[in-house]
Amino acid sequence: MVETEVTADPSRRAPYAEALERHADSNPISLLVPGHGANAEGISAGLASFVGERPLQLDVTPLLDGIDLGANSNREQAEKLAADAWGARRTWFLTNGSTQGNRTAVLAIGQLGGDILLQRSVHSSIVDGLVLSAMRPGFIHPEVDYRNGAAHNVTPEAVSEALDAHDGVVKAVYVVSPSYFGAVADVPAIAEIVHAAGAALIVDCAWGPHFGFHPELPESPLRQGADLCIMSTHKLTGSLTQSALLHLGDTELADTLEPAIERAFRMTSSTSESSLLLGSIDVNRRDLQHSKDEIQRSLDALRAFSERVREHGRFSLLFDTFGEFPSIVGADPLRLPIDISATGLDGHTVRLKLMREHNIWVEMATQTTIVPMVGLGKCPPLEPLLEALDAIADANAASTTPVDAALRLPSTGALRMLPREAFLGNTELVSAEDAIGRISADSLAAYPPGIPNMLPGEEITAETVSFLQAVTQSSHGYVRGAVDAKLTQFRVVAE
Repeated sequence: MVETEVTADPSRRAPYAEALERHADSNPISLLVPGHGANAEGISAGLASFVGERPLQLDVTPLLDGIDLGANSNREQAEKLAADAWGARRTWFLTNGSTQGNRTAVLAIGQLGGDILLQRSVHSSIVDGLVLSAMRPGFIHPEVDYRNGAAHNVTPEAVSEALDAHDGVVKAVYVVSPSYFGAVADVPAIAEIVHAAGAALIVDCAWGPHFGFHPELPESPLRQGADLCIMSTHKLTGSLTQSALLHLGDTELADTLEPAIERAFRMTSSTSESSLLLGSIDVNRRDLQHSKDEIQRSLDALRAFSERVREHGRFSLLFDTFGEFPSIVGADPLRLPIDISATGLDGHTVRLKLMREHNIWVEMATQTTIVPMVGLGKCPPLEPLLEALDAIADANAASTTPVDAALRLPSTGALRMLPREAFLGNTELVSAEDAIGRISADSLAAYPPGIPNMLPGEEITAETVSFLQAVTQSSHGYVRGAVDAKLTQFRVVAE
């Protein structure tokens, strides 16, 4: 019966994962890498005790007969099924996350010549792509909820204005949808504007790999006109951490983009890709397509909890404010951004208290907000979160922490040099005070969410220095790219 079902509907298969299982079940004598030999013997006993013996059996080297070698290999079949599932012309499996996808996309566009316009709230890995590709960026500024520290989307009008104002030939426009807070952009309208300008639209959909798999979810950007789309399947759909997808849309630019992506992919991918990560993407795709009941239960539970928060009245949901921002046309229900101002504490303190005192772990926080996330098809207990917030608020009823102006998202400095030139040129370390007005040689990004507050080649402003230092001094403080933990120094382009 299973064979009949598989033959009737190929999407119910996970061909690459199944090939790994067949290989493991054959009990091979493994005289090649990896060195654990696919068993728990000898020195590998400790590793097997840590993760189990089955992962060792499934962890194989690339280019094995019967797994991923040859034409129409199981790897190719798995990627074709993924392309069909998400609405792409072609899909590449990634084992270094959306970071790899971003770098690959920029390197691919860089082969076409011309410039790229970026939503200014891009992930820091896009900046890495600029350094690698030597592309000249222009920027489109998103709408920002300054009170809650949330960068949202760009409007179609902002994209059009940026294209008109740019003084070079634009080959691609890069936008983010959804945002870290679940705000969804008007991708169809943006795609129409970008394509009319003769450019490719790249959508960072790292936080939306579940889009398009249920009628109550936003649509996949691939079905809305995106030429390239990057998705982190590990984030909210359940493949293993570090696994992701790069999709090529079925658009008029596909023939031009495909060979460029293939070349860039070879530069950014490991020659020893993890079969466990690849297999987890394959299984994840299959289960996304055939778990409608689980997905519905998850969405129903999230909707019920959102209503519970509203009825409770003490706290509010950030996505109830999304209607105030023209750039937002939808919301991802898997995010539950909660305004916790009623606790009298900042969101970072509340996040730590939830972890340390209640063993509840949420994804991120801003000054006023925490952002719990729920994986698609999951129904974790959510009432304890509301009870814990009540307990924190009750314990702190006598005091109030005002929103710290120093932790408001800063405006950005002017781009005075190409990112690649600034990153690879002669540099020097100067004090934070002396760095103001100089050209940054580094990309600095407060985490989470990893949006670069300063790019190589940008002028360092007093506002950005104050913001980043305030982040390092807060309870959650971490700045990627910082010279030292407290940001007493900055790396600048030598004069």
